[in-house]
Amino acid sequence: MQLTSQQLFDKLMEYGIVGQKGEINFILKDLSIKITSRDTVGNLIQDWLKQWMMTEHIEFEVNDNSQVFPDIYLDKHNKKLGLLEIKTFDFDRGPGFDIANFDAYCNSLLTSAYRIDSDYLIIGYKMTGHEITIADVWLKKIWEIASSSEKYPIKVQEKKSIIYNIRPNKWYSTRNRFSSFASKESFLKALNETRYQYPATHFNNAHWLNNVRNNYATHTGVELIID
Repeated sequence: MQLTSQQLFDKLMEYGIVGQKGEINFILKDLSIKITSRDTVGNLIQDWLKQWMMTEHIEFEVNDNSQVFPDIYLDKHNKKLGLLEIKTFDFDRGPGFDIANFDAYCNSLLTSAYRIDSDYLIIGYKMTGHEITIADVWLKKIWEIASSSEKYPIKVQEKKSIIYNIRPNKWYSTRNRFSSFASKESFLKALNETRYQYPATHFNNAHWLNNVRNNYATHTGVELIID
């Protein structure tokens, strides 16, 4: 059956995933060991989710290139809809994943602006020894997990004055200094202002936002109003 991201999320919550416990074991020949390293947890949770979707007869297609957005297509017939990214993180340490590569994401919006409407299924887990507990699960849009920062209008990962990735805020916390963006329009405006402020994109940024707006209208028929 074909589901939207929201229907998939609702079904996962009805399944009762939050609070459930699991463990990681590795078996080679006649020796079984319990895994306590967090290095593989994210990938294993994603693999479990895909297997669960198959068990539930949910229609989806996995992206052949795991390094390219999105992780999953929920609509195999229209690759502009049902784009789903899966993110996992250690709940006790906070969201340490990258939302997207800064340059690649900005460039992708010039030709595939519908990507901004993609959904992010985010799974927070806790790990004690080899036991994993699903702490919480969220379904979010990109602007709902992004925020401003002290330096840039968009929170980013920057090393030696080079921006690499767009980074998430703690969207689930009430103690954030910077709140999540309220809309895709405010997110795009902040992204554009960051490009203007960032020296590497400052001089070729004049038409970026208008080009993104035009591309979004071409794909969706919707005009974005950005002050």
